[in-house]
Amino acid sequence: TATTVPVTETAVAVTTTAQQPASFTLGDHYLKKSYSFQSETDVTTEEFRVVDPSWGIEFTVLPLNENLQYCWFELTVTNLDNGQSETYGYGRDMGFEKYQEYPMYTTGPYKLEMKGNRVKVDLNVAKRNP
Repeated sequence: TATTVPVTETAVAVTTTAQQPASFTLGDHYLKKSYSFQSETDVTTEEFRVVDPSWGIEFTVLPLNENLQYCWFELTVTNLDNGQSETYGYGRDMGFEKYQEYPMYTTGPYKLEMKGNRVKVDLNVAKRNP
């Protein structure tokens, strides 16, 4: 004789949380401008001096073409005292997050080099509020 054993399935919920950088607000501006990039060859540079080690960069990208493969933005931030640089951006291999913010921690003279194609960018570089 065969015996039937009931099988009970248990669903296990798996929750993952991505580490999000701490959000912050910006105060006194070092640089606040809008830029428009219409072609692959558009390049803009800005220079400024940071006097407070608690500062940040935020930008919002507005694509100017329905086909996002043509829309991209690249921001390279270089500390002119030590030559260290970081690159942030939108599109291509950098993802499509339209709003981005980055805390920064070192004073000194800085150069921003911005490149892009078919995007408008609102950039804010300022002291971080406590």
